[in-house]
Amino acid sequence: MKTIKLRLLILFISLSVSSLTLAQKKYLQSGPMIGRINKTDIKLWVQTKLPAKVKFAYWTETHSNDKKFTTQKKTEKSQAYIAKFVLDHLKPGTKYYYQLYINNKKINFDYPLTFTTQEVWKYHHAPKDFSFAFGSGAYINDPPFDRKGNEYGGNYEIYEQIPEKHPDFMIWDGDNTYLRQNEWDSRSAMIYRYTHDWSIPEKQKLFATMPHYAIVDDHDFGPNDSDGSFWNKDTSEEVFNLFWANPTPVSGLKSATYQFNYNDADFFLLDNRYYRDPNTLKSKDPKTMLGKEQLDWLKKALVFSKARFKFVVMGGQFLNTARNFETYSNNGFDKERQEIIDFIYKEGLKNVIFLTGDRHLTEISLLDQGKRFPKIWDVTVSPFTSGPNTHGNQEKNLLRVPGTLIMKRNFAIFNIVGKGKDRHIKIDFYDKKGKKINEFIIKQDEYNSSYGRKRH
Repeated sequence: MKTIKLRLLILFISLSVSSLTLAQKKYLQSGPMIGRINKTDIKLWVQTKLPAKVKFAYWTETHSNDKKFTTQKKTEKSQAYIAKFVLDHLKPGTKYYYQLYINNKKINFDYPLTFTTQEVWKYHHAPKDFSFAFGSGAYINDPPFDRKGNEYGGNYEIYEQIPEKHPDFMIWDGDNTYLRQNEWDSRSAMIYRYTHDWSIPEKQKLFATMPHYAIVDDHDFGPNDSDGSFWNKDTSEEVFNLFWANPTPVSGLKSATYQFNYNDADFFLLDNRYYRDPNTLKSKDPKTMLGKEQLDWLKKALVFSKARFKFVVMGGQFLNTARNFETYSNNGFDKERQEIIDFIYKEGLKNVIFLTGDRHLTEISLLDQGKRFPKIWDVTVSPFTSGPNTHGNQEKNLLRVPGTLIMKRNFAIFNIVGKGKDRHIKIDFYDKKGKKINEFIIKQDEYNSSYGRKRH
Protein backbone atom coordinates (compact mmCIF):
# COMPACT_ATOMS: atom_id res chain seq x y z
CA MET A 1 0.00 0.00 0.00
CA LYS A 2 2.82 2.41 0.91
CA THR A 3 4.52 1.64 -2.43
CA ILE A 4 1.32 2.44 -4.36
CA LYS A 5 0.84 5.71 -2.47
CA LEU A 6 4.45 6.68 -3.11
CA ARG A 7 4.07 5.99 -6.82
CA LEU A 8 0.87 8.01 -6.96
CA LEU A 9 2.59 10.89 -5.17
CA ILE A 10 5.50 10.82 -7.61
CA LEU A 11 3.05 10.71 -10.53
CA PHE A 12 1.09 13.65 -9.09
CA ILE A 13 4.25 15.72 -8.63
CA SER A 14 5.45 14.83 -12.12
CA LEU A 15 2.14 15.80 -13.70
CA SER A 16 2.03 19.03 -11.70
CA VAL A 17 5.53 20.04 -12.80
CA SER A 18 4.73 19.09 -16.40
CA SER A 19 1.52 21.11 -16.26
CA LEU A 20 3.35 24.16 -14.89
CA THR A 21 6.04 23.89 -17.59
CA LEU A 22 3.40 23.59 -20.30
CA ALA A 23 1.58 26.60 -18.88
CA GLN A 24 4.77 28.67 -19.09
CA LYS A 25 5.45 27.52 -22.67
CA LYS A 26 2.14 29.12 -23.62
CA TYR A 27 3.88 32.43 -22.88
CA LEU A 28 6.42 31.76 -25.63
CA GLN A 29 5.69 33.60 -28.88
CA SER A 30 8.80 32.79 -30.93
CA GLY A 31 12.38 31.72 -30.46
CA PRO A 32 14.67 31.35 -28.82
CA MET A 33 16.97 32.62 -31.54
CA ILE A 34 20.75 32.57 -31.60
CA GLY A 35 22.22 35.85 -32.83
CA ARG A 36 25.73 36.87 -33.67
CA ILE A 37 28.44 34.68 -32.23
CA ASN A 38 32.04 35.55 -31.36
CA LYS A 39 34.88 33.66 -29.73
CA THR A 40 33.92 34.49 -26.15
CA ASP A 41 30.33 35.77 -26.28
CA ILE A 42 27.01 35.31 -28.05
CA LYS A 43 23.61 36.98 -28.30
CA LEU A 44 20.37 35.15 -27.51
CA TRP A 45 16.87 36.45 -28.39
CA VAL A 46 13.37 35.45 -27.31
CA GLN A 47 9.83 36.83 -27.61
CA THR A 48 6.91 36.15 -25.28
CA LYS A 49 3.18 36.72 -25.79
CA LEU A 50 2.64 38.63 -22.55
CA PRO A 51 4.86 40.23 -19.90
CA ALA A 52 7.02 37.47 -18.47
CA LYS A 53 10.29 36.92 -16.66
CA VAL A 54 12.84 35.21 -18.88
CA LYS A 55 16.39 33.98 -18.48
CA PHE A 56 18.78 31.42 -19.94
CA ALA A 57 20.95 28.72 -18.47
CA TYR A 58 24.04 27.48 -20.31
CA TRP A 59 26.78 24.92 -19.74
CA THR A 60 29.38 22.79 -21.49
CA GLU A 61 29.10 19.05 -21.91
CA THR A 62 31.91 18.48 -19.42
CA HIS A 63 30.27 20.77 -16.84
CA SER A 64 26.61 19.78 -17.12
CA ASN A 65 26.21 20.03 -13.34
CA ASP A 66 27.59 23.55 -13.27
CA LYS A 67 24.98 25.62 -15.09
CA LYS A 68 25.46 29.35 -15.39
CA PHE A 69 22.45 31.66 -15.57
CA THR A 70 21.92 35.00 -17.22
CA THR A 71 20.28 37.81 -15.31
CA GLN A 72 16.50 37.64 -15.43
CA LYS A 73 14.67 40.13 -17.63
CA LYS A 74 11.01 41.05 -17.84
CA THR A 75 9.56 41.39 -21.33
CA GLU A 76 7.50 44.50 -22.00
CA LYS A 77 4.93 45.55 -24.56
CA SER A 78 6.96 48.62 -25.57
CA GLN A 79 9.71 46.25 -26.78
CA ALA A 80 7.33 43.75 -28.40
CA TYR A 81 7.83 41.43 -25.39
CA ILE A 82 11.35 40.77 -26.70
CA ALA A 83 14.38 40.17 -24.51
CA LYS A 84 17.99 39.96 -25.66
CA PHE A 85 20.90 38.55 -23.71
CA VAL A 86 24.66 38.54 -24.14
CA LEU A 87 26.33 35.41 -22.79
CA ASP A 88 29.95 36.41 -22.15
CA HIS A 89 33.17 34.97 -20.74
CA LEU A 90 32.67 31.84 -22.85
CA LYS A 91 35.45 29.51 -23.95
CA PRO A 92 36.52 29.76 -27.60
CA GLY A 93 35.85 26.78 -29.86
CA THR A 94 33.52 25.19 -27.32
CA LYS A 95 30.10 23.60 -27.67
CA TYR A 96 27.53 24.86 -25.19
CA TYR A 97 24.04 23.70 -24.29
CA TYR A 98 21.43 26.24 -23.30
CA GLN A 99 17.94 26.34 -21.80
CA LEU A 100 15.16 28.89 -21.74
CA TYR A 101 13.28 29.66 -18.54
CA ILE A 102 9.99 31.57 -18.45
CA ASN A 103 8.77 32.66 -15.03
CA ASN A 104 11.45 30.40 -13.52
CA LYS A 105 10.12 27.30 -15.31
CA LYS A 106 12.32 25.42 -17.76
CA ILE A 107 10.89 25.26 -21.29
CA ASN A 108 11.44 21.97 -23.09
CA PHE A 109 11.89 21.57 -26.83
CA ASP A 110 11.87 18.62 -29.23
CA TYR A 111 15.40 19.42 -30.38
CA PRO A 112 18.64 20.14 -28.51
CA LEU A 113 19.56 23.78 -27.92
CA THR A 114 23.27 24.21 -28.57
CA PHE A 115 25.78 26.68 -29.96
CA THR A 116 29.53 26.55 -30.56
CA THR A 117 31.77 29.57 -30.09
CA GLN A 118 34.31 30.51 -32.73
CA GLU A 119 37.86 29.25 -32.45
CA VAL A 120 40.99 31.28 -31.83
CA TRP A 121 42.81 29.93 -34.86
CA LYS A 122 45.02 32.74 -36.16
CA TYR A 123 48.71 32.17 -35.35
CA HIS A 124 47.71 28.74 -33.98
CA HIS A 125 46.64 26.61 -36.94
CA ALA A 126 45.00 26.77 -40.36
CA PRO A 127 41.34 27.84 -40.40
CA LYS A 128 38.94 24.92 -40.25
CA ASP A 129 36.18 24.21 -42.74
CA PHE A 130 32.86 25.89 -42.08
CA SER A 131 29.53 26.46 -43.80
CA PHE A 132 26.64 28.92 -43.78
CA ALA A 133 23.11 29.03 -45.14
CA PHE A 134 21.99 31.89 -47.36
CA GLY A 135 18.90 33.16 -49.15
CA SER A 136 16.24 35.87 -49.34
CA GLY A 137 12.56 36.50 -49.94
CA ALA A 138 10.51 35.16 -47.01
CA TYR A 139 6.83 35.95 -47.61
CA ILE A 140 4.41 34.50 -45.05
CA ASN A 141 0.72 34.58 -46.02
CA ASP A 142 -1.68 36.54 -43.81
CA PRO A 143 -5.08 36.59 -45.62
CA PRO A 144 -6.59 39.75 -44.03
CA PHE A 145 -3.64 41.81 -45.34
CA ASP A 146 -2.56 39.93 -48.49
CA ARG A 147 -3.08 40.94 -52.09
CA LYS A 148 -6.10 39.45 -53.82
CA GLY A 149 -5.72 36.34 -55.91
CA ASN A 150 -3.49 33.32 -55.45
CA GLU A 151 -1.40 33.06 -52.30
CA TYR A 152 1.99 34.70 -52.85
CA GLY A 153 3.81 32.77 -50.15
CA GLY A 154 4.13 29.06 -49.56
CA ASN A 155 6.26 25.97 -48.96
CA TYR A 156 7.26 27.00 -45.44
CA GLU A 157 8.73 23.53 -44.98
CA ILE A 158 11.87 24.92 -46.63
CA TYR A 159 12.79 26.42 -43.23
CA GLU A 160 12.74 22.93 -41.71
CA GLN A 161 15.24 21.70 -44.31
CA ILE A 162 17.97 24.23 -43.55
CA PRO A 163 18.87 22.87 -40.06
CA GLU A 164 19.14 19.39 -41.59
CA LYS A 165 22.20 20.58 -43.54
CA HIS A 166 23.92 21.62 -40.27
CA PRO A 167 25.41 24.98 -41.33
CA ASP A 168 27.45 26.89 -38.76
CA PHE A 169 25.30 30.00 -39.19
CA MET A 170 22.78 31.63 -41.52
CA ILE A 171 22.55 34.95 -43.39
CA TRP A 172 19.12 36.36 -44.35
CA ASP A 173 19.60 38.59 -47.39
CA GLY A 174 16.67 40.95 -47.03
CA ASP A 175 12.92 40.78 -47.66
CA ASN A 176 12.95 38.63 -44.56
CA THR A 177 9.45 39.91 -43.98
CA TYR A 178 7.05 41.84 -46.20
CA LEU A 179 5.61 44.96 -44.60
CA ARG A 180 2.07 45.52 -45.91
CA GLN A 181 0.64 48.90 -46.89
CA ASN A 182 -1.19 49.38 -43.59
CA GLU A 183 2.09 48.89 -41.68
CA TRP A 184 4.34 51.55 -43.22
CA ASP A 185 3.03 54.30 -40.93
CA SER A 186 2.73 52.34 -37.70
CA ARG A 187 5.37 50.94 -35.36
CA SER A 188 2.81 48.67 -33.68
CA ALA A 189 1.69 47.33 -37.06
CA MET A 190 5.31 46.67 -38.06
CA ILE A 191 5.76 44.76 -34.82
CA TYR A 192 2.62 42.76 -35.65
CA ARG A 193 4.06 41.82 -39.05
CA TYR A 194 7.37 40.64 -37.65
CA THR A 195 5.69 38.79 -34.80
CA HIS A 196 3.33 37.03 -37.21
CA ASP A 197 6.12 35.99 -39.57
CA TRP A 198 8.56 34.97 -36.82
CA SER A 199 6.00 32.72 -35.11
CA ILE A 200 5.30 30.06 -37.73
CA PRO A 201 6.23 26.60 -36.39
CA GLU A 202 8.55 25.85 -39.32
CA LYS A 203 11.02 28.57 -38.27
CA GLN A 204 11.43 27.69 -34.60
CA LYS A 205 14.09 24.97 -34.84
CA LEU A 206 15.93 27.05 -37.44
CA PHE A 207 16.05 30.05 -35.11
CA ALA A 208 17.16 28.02 -32.09
CA THR A 209 19.92 25.85 -33.55
CA MET A 210 22.33 28.21 -35.36
CA PRO A 211 23.42 31.87 -35.26
CA HIS A 212 21.53 34.30 -37.53
CA TYR A 213 22.58 37.48 -39.31
CA ALA A 214 20.32 39.65 -41.46
CA ILE A 215 20.26 42.67 -43.75
CA VAL A 216 17.39 44.96 -44.61
CA ASP A 217 15.90 45.31 -48.10
CA ASP A 218 12.89 47.21 -49.41
CA HIS A 219 10.15 45.02 -47.93
CA ASP A 220 11.75 44.99 -44.46
CA PHE A 221 12.25 48.74 -44.86
CA GLY A 222 8.94 50.06 -46.21
CA PRO A 223 7.08 50.16 -49.54
CA ASN A 224 8.21 48.20 -52.58
CA ASP A 225 11.37 49.79 -54.07
CA SER A 226 11.59 52.13 -51.07
CA ASP A 227 14.57 54.45 -50.69
CA GLY A 228 16.07 57.11 -48.43
CA SER A 229 12.99 59.31 -48.86
CA PHE A 230 10.80 56.88 -46.89
CA TRP A 231 9.22 58.98 -44.15
CA ASN A 232 9.28 56.29 -41.48
CA LYS A 233 12.66 54.68 -42.15
CA ASP A 234 14.08 55.25 -38.68
CA THR A 235 11.13 53.40 -37.16
CA SER A 236 11.27 50.51 -39.62
CA GLU A 237 14.99 50.01 -39.00
CA GLU A 238 14.47 50.27 -35.24
CA VAL A 239 11.92 47.43 -35.48
CA PHE A 240 14.25 45.49 -37.78
CA ASN A 241 17.00 45.71 -35.17
CA LEU A 242 14.55 44.75 -32.45
CA PHE A 243 13.69 41.46 -34.14
CA TRP A 244 17.25 40.46 -35.00
CA ALA A 245 20.30 39.95 -32.78
CA ASN A 246 22.84 41.27 -35.27
CA PRO A 247 26.33 42.56 -34.45
CA THR A 248 26.60 46.17 -33.25
CA PRO A 249 25.97 48.48 -36.25
CA VAL A 250 28.99 50.12 -37.86
CA SER A 251 29.98 53.22 -35.88
CA GLY A 252 29.13 56.56 -37.47
CA LEU A 253 26.48 55.26 -39.85
CA LYS A 254 22.74 55.73 -39.43
CA SER A 255 21.93 52.72 -41.61
CA ALA A 256 21.55 49.06 -40.66
CA THR A 257 25.13 48.23 -41.68
CA TYR A 258 27.19 45.52 -39.97
CA GLN A 259 30.43 43.58 -40.24
CA PHE A 260 31.47 40.27 -38.75
CA ASN A 261 34.22 37.73 -39.17
CA TYR A 262 34.08 33.95 -39.23
CA ASN A 263 37.34 32.02 -39.56
CA ASP A 264 39.13 33.29 -42.69
CA ALA A 265 36.14 35.17 -44.10
CA ASP A 266 34.90 38.70 -43.51
CA PHE A 267 31.25 39.62 -44.07
CA PHE A 268 30.13 43.16 -44.91
CA LEU A 269 26.37 43.53 -44.44
CA LEU A 270 25.11 46.57 -46.34
CA ASP A 271 21.94 48.66 -46.24
CA ASN A 272 20.92 49.56 -49.80
CA ARG A 273 17.83 51.53 -48.68
CA TYR A 274 18.62 54.11 -45.98
CA TYR A 275 20.77 56.44 -48.14
CA ARG A 276 19.44 55.38 -51.53
CA ASP A 277 18.32 57.86 -54.18
CA PRO A 278 14.87 57.19 -55.71
CA ASN A 279 14.87 54.92 -58.74
CA THR A 280 12.96 57.55 -60.72
CA LEU A 281 15.18 60.53 -59.77
CA LYS A 282 16.39 62.23 -62.99
CA SER A 283 18.11 65.39 -61.78
CA LYS A 284 21.12 63.76 -60.09
CA ASP A 285 24.13 62.18 -61.77
CA PRO A 286 25.73 60.06 -60.47
CA LYS A 287 23.08 58.54 -58.24
CA THR A 288 23.87 56.59 -55.10
CA MET A 289 22.45 53.37 -53.76
CA LEU A 290 24.66 53.09 -50.68
CA GLY A 291 25.28 56.74 -49.82
CA LYS A 292 28.69 58.40 -49.53
CA GLU A 293 29.21 57.53 -45.85
CA GLN A 294 28.43 53.84 -46.24
CA LEU A 295 30.37 53.50 -49.51
CA ASP A 296 33.45 55.18 -48.03
CA TRP A 297 33.30 52.82 -45.06
CA LEU A 298 32.93 49.76 -47.33
CA LYS A 299 35.98 50.71 -49.39
CA LYS A 300 38.17 51.23 -46.34
CA ALA A 301 36.89 48.06 -44.67
CA LEU A 302 37.58 45.96 -47.78
CA VAL A 303 41.14 47.29 -48.00
CA PHE A 304 41.75 46.74 -44.29
CA SER A 305 40.39 43.20 -44.36
CA LYS A 306 43.03 40.48 -44.14
CA ALA A 307 40.47 37.73 -44.69
CA ARG A 308 40.99 35.23 -47.47
CA PHE A 309 37.37 35.63 -48.63
CA LYS A 310 35.44 38.91 -48.54
CA PHE A 311 31.65 38.51 -48.74
CA VAL A 312 29.68 41.69 -49.49
CA VAL A 313 26.04 41.10 -48.57
CA MET A 314 23.36 43.36 -50.08
CA GLY A 315 19.85 43.36 -51.51
CA GLY A 316 19.44 43.52 -55.30
CA GLN A 317 22.03 42.21 -57.76
CA PHE A 318 25.45 43.77 -58.15
CA LEU A 319 26.89 42.30 -61.36
CA ASN A 320 23.82 41.54 -63.49
CA THR A 321 24.18 43.66 -66.66
CA ALA A 322 20.44 43.71 -67.42
CA ARG A 323 18.84 47.08 -66.75
CA ASN A 324 15.87 45.40 -65.17
CA PHE A 325 14.18 45.67 -61.77
CA GLU A 326 16.60 45.53 -58.80
CA THR A 327 19.98 45.40 -60.51
CA TYR A 328 22.80 47.86 -59.84
CA SER A 329 22.98 48.44 -63.60
CA ASN A 330 19.42 49.80 -63.63
CA ASN A 331 17.80 53.13 -62.68
CA GLY A 332 20.96 55.22 -63.03
CA PHE A 333 23.07 53.46 -60.38
CA ASP A 334 25.49 52.02 -62.95
CA LYS A 335 28.18 54.65 -62.31
CA GLU A 336 28.35 53.74 -58.62
CA ARG A 337 28.50 50.07 -59.61
CA GLN A 338 31.44 50.88 -61.89
CA GLU A 339 33.11 52.91 -59.14
CA ILE A 340 33.06 49.86 -56.86
CA ILE A 341 34.42 47.60 -59.62
CA ASP A 342 37.22 50.07 -60.41
CA PHE A 343 38.08 50.31 -56.72
CA ILE A 344 38.35 46.52 -56.39
CA TYR A 345 40.63 46.46 -59.43
CA LYS A 346 42.80 49.39 -58.37
CA GLU A 347 43.31 47.99 -54.89
CA GLY A 348 43.85 44.47 -56.18
CA LEU A 349 41.23 42.96 -53.86
CA LYS A 350 41.07 39.22 -54.40
CA ASN A 351 38.17 36.90 -53.64
CA VAL A 352 35.42 39.53 -53.33
CA ILE A 353 32.09 37.72 -53.54
CA PHE A 354 28.83 39.64 -53.53
CA LEU A 355 25.94 37.79 -51.88
CA THR A 356 22.66 39.16 -53.20
CA GLY A 357 18.95 38.45 -53.40
CA ASP A 358 15.63 40.23 -54.04
CA ARG A 359 15.21 39.03 -57.64
CA HIS A 360 13.12 35.92 -56.86
CA LEU A 361 15.59 33.80 -58.79
CA THR A 362 18.98 32.23 -58.19
CA GLU A 363 22.02 32.63 -60.44
CA ILE A 364 25.77 33.18 -60.32
CA SER A 365 27.40 36.04 -62.19
CA LEU A 366 31.14 36.40 -62.84
CA LEU A 367 33.17 39.40 -64.01
CA ASP A 368 36.42 37.97 -65.36
CA GLN A 369 38.70 40.33 -67.29
CA GLY A 370 41.69 38.04 -67.41
CA LYS A 371 44.69 37.52 -65.18
CA ARG A 372 45.48 41.24 -64.87
CA PHE A 373 42.33 41.81 -62.85
CA PRO A 374 40.84 39.98 -59.87
CA LYS A 375 37.65 38.06 -60.53
CA ILE A 376 34.45 39.44 -59.00
CA TRP A 377 31.59 37.08 -58.19
CA ASP A 378 27.91 37.69 -57.48
CA VAL A 379 25.87 34.81 -56.04
CA THR A 380 22.14 35.58 -55.99
CA VAL A 381 19.85 33.26 -53.99
CA SER A 382 16.09 33.82 -53.91
CA PRO A 383 13.34 33.17 -52.98
CA PHE A 384 12.72 31.19 -49.81
CA THR A 385 8.92 31.35 -49.71
CA SER A 386 8.00 34.35 -51.89
CA GLY A 387 6.73 33.92 -55.43
CA PRO A 388 9.48 32.72 -57.83
CA ASN A 389 10.47 34.68 -60.95
CA THR A 390 9.56 32.40 -63.86
CA HIS A 391 10.92 34.71 -66.58
CA GLY A 392 14.56 34.93 -65.53
CA ASN A 393 15.68 32.91 -68.54
CA GLN A 394 14.48 35.77 -70.78
CA GLU A 395 16.73 38.30 -69.03
CA LYS A 396 20.00 39.15 -70.80
CA ASN A 397 22.51 39.02 -67.97
CA LEU A 398 25.75 38.95 -69.95
CA LEU A 399 27.74 37.87 -66.88
CA ARG A 400 25.57 34.91 -65.86
CA VAL A 401 27.53 31.69 -65.45
CA PRO A 402 25.81 29.16 -67.76
CA GLY A 403 23.80 26.49 -65.98
CA THR A 404 23.38 28.37 -62.70
CA LEU A 405 19.86 29.83 -63.16
CA ILE A 406 17.20 28.46 -60.77
CA MET A 407 13.61 29.69 -60.96
CA LYS A 408 11.92 28.08 -57.97
CA ARG A 409 11.99 28.33 -54.17
CA ASN A 410 15.43 27.40 -52.88
CA PHE A 411 18.25 28.07 -50.45
CA ALA A 412 22.03 27.70 -50.58
CA ILE A 413 24.70 26.27 -48.30
CA PHE A 414 28.17 27.79 -48.72
CA ASN A 415 30.97 25.42 -47.69
CA ILE A 416 34.40 26.99 -47.21
CA VAL A 417 36.72 24.00 -47.32
CA GLY A 418 40.31 22.95 -47.96
CA LYS A 419 43.69 24.29 -46.91
CA GLY A 420 46.21 26.76 -48.29
CA LYS A 421 45.95 27.35 -52.02
CA ASP A 422 43.38 24.57 -52.28
CA ARG A 423 40.90 26.35 -50.01
CA HIS A 424 37.74 27.10 -51.96
CA ILE A 425 33.97 27.71 -51.75
CA LYS A 426 31.57 24.93 -52.64
CA ILE A 427 27.98 26.11 -52.97
CA ASP A 428 25.11 23.63 -52.79
CA PHE A 429 21.63 24.72 -53.84
CA TYR A 430 18.56 22.96 -52.41
CA ASP A 431 14.85 23.05 -53.17
CA LYS A 432 11.94 23.40 -50.73
CA LYS A 433 12.20 19.70 -49.80
CA GLY A 434 15.94 19.83 -49.15
CA LYS A 435 16.83 18.03 -52.39
CA LYS A 436 20.00 19.25 -54.06
CA ILE A 437 19.34 21.01 -57.38
CA ASN A 438 22.79 22.27 -58.26
CA GLU A 439 26.31 22.81 -56.99
CA PHE A 440 29.13 25.16 -57.90
CA ILE A 441 32.76 25.72 -56.86
CA ILE A 442 34.52 29.07 -56.56
CA LYS A 443 38.27 28.63 -56.38
CA GLN A 444 40.69 31.11 -54.87
CA ASP A 445 41.65 33.86 -57.29
CA GLU A 446 45.24 34.32 -58.33
CA TYR A 447 46.03 37.08 -60.80
CA ASN A 448 48.92 39.21 -62.04
CA SER A 449 48.32 42.69 -60.64
CA SER A 450 48.29 45.31 -63.36
CA TYR A 451 45.48 47.88 -63.17
CA GLY A 452 44.05 49.56 -66.23
CA ARG A 453 40.63 51.19 -66.41
CA LYS A 454 38.08 49.30 -68.44
CA ARG A 455 34.30 49.63 -68.45
CA HIS A 456 32.04 46.59 -67.92
